[in-house]
Amino acid sequence: MTPIPTLSEDAATDLFRRPPDRHVDVGAGAVAVRRVGRGPDVLFVHGWPMSGATFRTLLPHLVDHVTCHVLDLPGAGDSRFGADTPLSIEDHIRTVGRVLDGLGLDDVAVVGHDSGGLIVRHGLVDDPRVRAFGLVDTEQPQGLAWRFRAFLAAGRLPGLAPALRWALARPRVRRHPLVLGAAFVDRSHLDGPLDELMIRPLVDDPARLDAAVRLLRGFDVRWVHDLARVHRRIEVPVQLVWGAHDAFFPVARAREMVGTFPDARLAVVADAGLFAHEERPEAVAEALLPVLTAS
Repeated sequence: MTPIPTLSEDAATDLFRRPPDRHVDVGAGAVAVRRVGRGPDVLFVHGWPMSGATFRTLLPHLVDHVTCHVLDLPGAGDSRFGADTPLSIEDHIRTVGRVLDGLGLDDVAVVGHDSGGLIVRHGLVDDPRVRAFGLVDTEQPQGLAWRFRAFLAAGRLPGLAPALRWALARPRVRRHPLVLGAAFVDRSHLDGPLDELMIRPLVDDPARLDAAVRLLRGFDVRWVHDLARVHRRIEVPVQLVWGAHDAFFPVARAREMVGTFPDARLAVVADAGLFAHEERPEAVAEALLPVLTAS
């Protein structure tokens, strides 16, 4: 019989309706951090345009095994930032090491989703405090698929912020494959808590929307092109977890990517897309836990 988790999904969601446990000043803004669970330390880093709340459905399957430190990067969630706060992938790459400093973590596994996976690989590649990586549906050294390139192209268009706000505010529009619909197998996930905690803040808060647009416009593809070199330097175990129907980072490329690391394996999650951890959290946790808990 599968044990009942001590943290329910509703309780995990409520964590992100309350203020974070602390903020860590990283020079370019302050990262919000929520801590929950017991056991070895694990750092969770979200992608664009989400916040740490994207891990809310995953936490109940992890907290009885590991201590989860869930971040809101500057510009997202409950982080602290201003109109003059520099926001770029390069800034976030510097941020993750500073967060480890601020939290005093010296033995930690790291989970990154989407661009969060890109950020942690570059930011922590040679960090002796990191014992393992869990990478969920993230950038691949083969380059960017056309859907990702389309988002980057949209970022260069004038009037992106009001257009994005208009699209996100309309459930039928945001479910379209050219907006966010292609990120999920079951598009109903775009409603409910995901809407409340991550989409509505972008619609209702001009500062957060501006931060998301600035990060998209500043995305430098050189960080993607350099991944093969970075992977060769990652000597700790790496667990890749992929939605079988990921339209942004194809699973076929993920299978090829395994061989670019010295020590990596891949778990493919059926009936899931880019947000495999939102759609199939139990399967994603089952894949991640062995590498997150290993000494």
